[in-house]
Amino acid sequence: MTQSPIDRPAQWDATTYHWVSDPHVAWGQPILDRLGLTGDETVIDAGCGTGRLTAQLLDRLPAGRVIAVDRDAAMLGTAEAELAPRFGERVRFVQADLLDLDAAVGGPADRVFSTATFHWVADHDRLFAALFRSLRPGGWLVAQCGGAGNIATVIGHAAAVAREPDLAPYLAGWPGPWHFSTDDEAAYRLATAGFTDIETALIDAPVTQPDRDAFAGFARSVVFGEHLARLPGDRLRDRFISGITERASHDDSPYTLDYRRLNIRARRPA
Repeated sequence: MTQSPIDRPAQWDATTYHWVSDPHVAWGQPILDRLGLTGDETVIDAGCGTGRLTAQLLDRLPAGRVIAVDRDAAMLGTAEAELAPRFGERVRFVQADLLDLDAAVGGPADRVFSTATFHWVADHDRLFAALFRSLRPGGWLVAQCGGAGNIATVIGHAAAVAREPDLAPYLAGWPGPWHFSTDDEAAYRLATAGFTDIETALIDAPVTQPDRDAFAGFARSVVFGEHLARLPGDRLRDRFISGITERASHDDSPYTLDYRRLNIRARRPA
């Protein structure tokens, strides 16, 4: 049966994402530092995207290996093209939903690392349970994702544009594809999944794009792909992005995405 635009999951523009994801790479640096690696571990990169941070992770594992996991085939294909020639058998690529992570990777790891991914998963109870099962006893989960209040201003712009008559049949009332958790909610779910030594914290990390075109391109390729997948045809998709961009041009800090990140660190008991 043919899927309607509303039912069809978005396909990421991996090529564009690879070149515009500088904020995600910057956010990932302190998360890499918190992994506490000695260099010989097996690490799952849960939501590896196009592999920019995966490469930095592999550089820290001269005697270890990485299992790079992503749901999106285009993202994973770009990651493999970038990383396989350089790192060879030290990196394995797995296309899988994170809710099935433990079964997909085929064995527990010393660390699970993730950035800018968990907020795309609706069921955090199932997510954290799968992450727990993917770790060896004593292993650590170290991650960052969008947290409560993430891109609230930009989402407000999108909601206003979505109410316009030509877009409303497809978008009005839809809350979006994200799950932005508070730090307390995440800590509770991690504990319920069996984790200990839990640390969660929300931090502000705004990103200002230099101009209208850069903001529109980032909104299209990074933020609102699921929205665009619900819209039939380029005319409505362009209309949606241009409406958000116009509203963002009038913000007190024009073309700023008010990112709020949730830092997570937790251990599976030994």
